Amino acid sequence: MTNEAGTNEAGTNEVVAADAALFGAETAWQRFSVPFEFPVVFTEHLFDPANLAFLEALRRREPAKRHRALVLIDEGAAAAAPGLIRQIEAYFAAHAGSLALVAPPEIVAGGERIKTELTHLEHMQDRIHELRIDRHSYVVAIGGGAVLDAAGLAAATAHRGVRHVRVPTTVLSQNDSGVGVKNAVNLKGVKNYVGAFAPPWAVLNDYAFIRALPARERRAGLAEAVKVALIRDGEFFRWLEANADRLATFEEGAEREMIRRCAALHMKQIGTGGDPFEMGSARPLDYGHWSAHKLEALTRHRLRHGEAVAIGVALDARYSVLAGLLPEGEEARVAALLEHLGFDIFHPALERLDAAGASLLLAGLDEFREHLGGELTITLLSALGVGVEVNEMDGEKVAASIEWLRARTGR
Repeated sequence: MTNEAGTNEAGTNEVVAADAALFGAETAWQRFSVPFEFPVVFTEHLFDPANLAFLEALRRREPAKRHRALVLIDEGAAAAAPGLIRQIEAYFAAHAGSLALVAPPEIVAGGERIKTELTHLEHMQDRIHELRIDRHSYVVAIGGGAVLDAAGLAAATAHRGVRHVRVPTTVLSQNDSGVGVKNAVNLKGVKNYVGAFAPPWAVLNDYAFIRALPARERRAGLAEAVKVALIRDGEFFRWLEANADRLATFEEGAEREMIRRCAALHMKQIGTGGDPFEMGSARPLDYGHWSAHKLEALTRHRLRHGEAVAIGVALDARYSVLAGLLPEGEEARVAALLEHLGFDIFHPALERLDAAGASLLLAGLDEFREHLGGELTITLLSALGVGVEVNEMDGEKVAASIEWLRARTGR
């Protein structure tokens, strides 16, 4: 028996079959997988000619070839290491049989400026074109996460992808973003609106860059260590608590271990979490980030990314308690650790309203939903070290969480 539309009330399978017969439709499924691998190296004095880590990373697949490279340097990294350009030129000269600089190392804008003014992206793309960087040549980016993001996007979009080597120079980029597979710039006030998933050719972490950082930059990267510990490794969280004094004073042994353990957890999530290119809606590594991204925009990036993440992590820890997911008192441990590490876990922008009196922070949920692909998925906590996904956030509980942060800081 059929209805007026001619469909069979027994189900849709016969309709599909009828359509296929009528139009001659056939479906052939194309399936393939592409294995990705890249080394993440922890070293020191990367551009000392006696250190072969950089050389081996570039020639690992083609050891007999002379490899061409364009080197881009974050202006902040260049200022902190005045001799860096000379060191790079000397390194390439010492290994001239295997390496060739296509142009003198070029200094590019640092921080969020390189991600928000698209002229910087266009300039890097122009240089890749002018210097004939092909798919078997390299774009080497030396700098913080924003520079790696923007240079990575330039490399990913030239010739549909040229080889990109990341040399992270901040704690945040060495223990988090630098070991990932994402590249992006901001557009229309939305963080990371234009981007691509493109794994780097290699990641080369040089601890000597960390020593040169100002205290605020070194501290900012600690927030991502707390974040990944909270969602994936309770033992690491307890280690952070036990070593908070050493980390807060940038004791070298503790800082090195924190960077390596944090990077390893991020690599494990990306490599074994089942969704390295974020095809689904869950973003466990974005715990605390829905509000952090909005706070960065609301403060016009006066808040560093790590500083905003620290606030977002504390906010969502308290929300997890109010939602009945995390035992009462555990959020206080999270807040106490962040405070001990030197973070301020409240900012007035949390309470900013629009002209109609609505929370500007909550608008970040809609932006995050769009970024995820239409379905809101937020990572919260069921224990310290265990993340759990939810699909809605209650505005009143968010407001109560903000009030808790404000009261805790005595504002």
